[in-house]
Amino acid sequence: MHDQEPGHPAAAERRLTTREAAELLGVKPETVYAYVSRGQLGSRRTPGGRGSTFDADEVRALARRNRRDAGTSAASAAGQELTVRTRLTLIESDRYYYRGVDAVELSARHTYEEVAEWLWTGQLRRGAAFSAPESSTAAARRAVDALPEHAGPADRLRVAAIAAAVTDPLRFDLAEDAVLGTARTLIPTLVAALPPVLRDGDDRAPIAHRLWTRLSGLEADAPTLRALDAALCLLADHDLAASTLAVRVAASARAHAYAAVSAGLGVIEGPLHGAAGGLAHRMLLEVLDLGSAAPVVAEELRAGRRVPGLGHRLYPGEDPRARALFALLEDIPRAAPALAAARDVQATAARHTPLHANVDLALAVLTASSGMASTAAETIFAVARTAGWIAHALEEYGERPLRMRPSGLYSGPRPPRPLPE
Repeated sequence: MHDQEPGHPAAAERRLTTREAAELLGVKPETVYAYVSRGQLGSRRTPGGRGSTFDADEVRALARRNRRDAGTSAASAAGQELTVRTRLTLIESDRYYYRGVDAVELSARHTYEEVAEWLWTGQLRRGAAFSAPESSTAAARRAVDALPEHAGPADRLRVAAIAAAVTDPLRFDLAEDAVLGTARTLIPTLVAALPPVLRDGDDRAPIAHRLWTRLSGLEADAPTLRALDAALCLLADHDLAASTLAVRVAASARAHAYAAVSAGLGVIEGPLHGAAGGLAHRMLLEVLDLGSAAPVVAEELRAGRRVPGLGHRLYPGEDPRARALFALLEDIPRAAPALAAARDVQATAARHTPLHANVDLALAVLTASSGMASTAAETIFAVARTAGWIAHALEEYGERPLRMRPSGLYSGPRPPRPLPE
């Protein structure tokens, strides 16, 4: 039977048999039903019969996706990287953009809450403020307080996210409005769950102000709070970093937003990701203690390690986030010694390999000059990136489920093998 022309009234009613769908997809009939079971293809039982029929347009669309995916797999096998289509962050020519708007300019003019809303919705809500219900913050605080003292920032935040999820019976609602509601309460819950250093903050204050009381025992002035808020904005998203990919994999499996954020928190603990700022912080303290970067940089190089806070694979030139944060730190008198130490590190390392400072070094200047612990950089990074993670989860919820499921390239012994003794 020949297909009807697309404009023919019967075209919308024309459905494919299992055999026809299999031929169009280039697979066996059993694979067609596997697509159905994975939610990639819809089916309808034949009236009065035992077979199923399939929407022709849906089958063609799946065939096109399969061809595209096959091309991507071939590229990966050839050594190219996995790519994921996203409308959130673009990085090019040593600049980066949130939904097409320069991220550095956004951070200079807007608060972290406003930037988060822009990432989530594409709309700018001036004066946006986040608050959390007492039930959520109380449960998160109890869970975090039960951890041993040596627990790290990612441990605390991950436990807080799980505790907050348990108090939310609607967490499995993945509609956009529901996820946005979760986002606006989860971020303040994470901050509120962190133990205050000297005093508790105002739960109605901006996120940066609340976070300061969890990280520093010093009085905060306006320039320092502005720098912390800008750091949160600048770190809110950065394309498909490792933690963000983990979030999208979780969202692809339709994990709720709390679980998706928890997946991201599990990844940032690595020294090559969220913990890099802590390494730079400790290096700066050592430089300040010795009075020179030369012996510190020499020891890093002698040990075969990269000098923390220098270079970034996505920025051949200057990291725009570091440039913006350094500019703000120039206005903070107590940051002057740490700033000088950072410049000394960069100048000393340049004799070996000319590399620009990255955002980890700038963040280390902020934390070291603010009387914060070396783990503070990781906390700032995690809280900031939660906004981006939720934006990516929202985007992934709009894609077909389980698309983040690569196939393994088996390299073990060929079966069949005898049972082991």
